[in-house]
Order: sequence, then C-alpha cells, then structure tokens
Amino acid sequence: MTTQVALVGGTGSLGRIIHKVIDQLDGFQVRSVFGSGSDLAEIEGAGLVVDASTPAVSIDVVRAAIERGVNVLIGTSGWSQERIALVRPLVDAAGTGAVFIPNFSLGSALGSALAAAAAPFFPSAEIIEAHHDRKIDSPSGTAVRTAELMVAAREAQGPFQAPHVDQRARGQQVAGVPVHSLRRPGVIAKQEAILSGPGESLAIVHDTVDPAEAYAPGIRLAVPFARDARGVVVGLENLVDIGIRARS
Repeated sequence: MTTQVALVGGTGSLGRIIHKVIDQLDGFQVRSVFGSGSDLAEIEGAGLVVDASTPAVSIDVVRAAIERGVNVLIGTSGWSQERIALVRPLVDAAGTGAVFIPNFSLGSALGSALAAAAAPFFPSAEIIEAHHDRKIDSPSGTAVRTAELMVAAREAQGPFQAPHVDQRARGQQVAGVPVHSLRRPGVIAKQEAILSGPGESLAIVHDTVDPAEAYAPGIRLAVPFARDARGVVVGLENLVDIGIRARS
C-alpha cells in the first residue's frame, strides 16, 4: 500500500529536495504540497506529514498532525529540547510519532555525535556555524542539537567552562555552550565544534557543499522510519548505527 504524504513547505529549498526524494521512494507518494500559509486542515487523510516549513509555522504543523493522529517528520530548524518538550506529551497521548531531524546529512549527524563523544574529555567548548544569508533563524537547529548533545554527555563532569558570556560578542548561549552564527553569501552550511582543554583543542568540522546530494540519503532513511515511529525521536543519529547513541 502506498503511503500518501502531505508535504508542508514543499516549495522551499529543503522541501523541493524532500519532494524529489519521496518521488523516488517505493511505497510513498506526495499527495499534496502546502505553503507556509496553507490551511493545515487539508492534511486530513495523509499517511505521513513532512514538515519543511519555517520555525514560526512548524509548531502549528506538528500540532495539526498530532490532532489528526498522523505521524510527522520535522525537518524545519528551530526546535530546541525545550520546544520539543511541549509536544512530547501530546505525541504520547495520541499514540503517534514525531521525528525531528535537525539536519538530514549523515556527515552532520556523525559530526554532532562525535562532538558529544568528545565532550566529557574537554572542559571548554564553543560552536561556530555558518549558513547562507537567506536562512532566517539562528542559531541553526544543527548547532542547537549539537550543543544539547554535548552538554548531556557531560552529565558526570558538569557544565562546560564559558568565560565572559555576559558580553554580546561571546555568542548566544545554548545549553551553556557559546554558539556563533554567521550568515553570508557564498556559504551553504558549515559547522565547527571546538573543544578545548589544557594544552590542546579538537575541532570537528562538517561542510555541506551540495545539499541535494548530502541530504538525500538521510531523507531516504527518515521518511520510512517516521511513518512507523511511535513517540518522539530526535536526530538522524538515532536512525542509523554509527556506534554512538545520543539521547532523544
């Protein structure tokens, strides 16, 4: 049986990539494509909702799917752990699934997981992320997810050291990690997680140069997974066995 997909934000850059991948997936068909201003009641009857909208609209998309008992795959940026916590009880009560993927790139997921694995060994960490100048939100969802994973991995060691964070130039604090966001032309997406300790530092860098090629493998994994998921799942690293498990 073919799963009918309602794609929200399907006219955006990520939405177009997702649409193309779904068209090539056996057992899935994009039934309808919605813009960010569409009537979300029209997702009724879909077998899966895929959200590639905007941070301001995404919460309404997720709630609309949950209310109709439809699983939802969220590729929209801007979902912190605090924001996800607001919908987690709704998902559990409805018995549906909500899969949040801050970045569909396997390399990005691996980079975030490696940063989390290294976090207990370094007392200091900062993140620099750069995106194209059309990206409207900052920090990026990937940077937020990376910071949260790194801090969660340091439960036994305590928070990172982050001096002088009262100064605006020190970046935005995400779970106690300074994050510096660059928005400029000539860049697609790049993140550098820098961990430092006495006498040394470790930089974990991921650079996206072709979004369609980079995201397609992750989308192919995430769409079937999201259709059958139950509860809340956060991060592509929980869909593949990369040897490093992160918290949802």
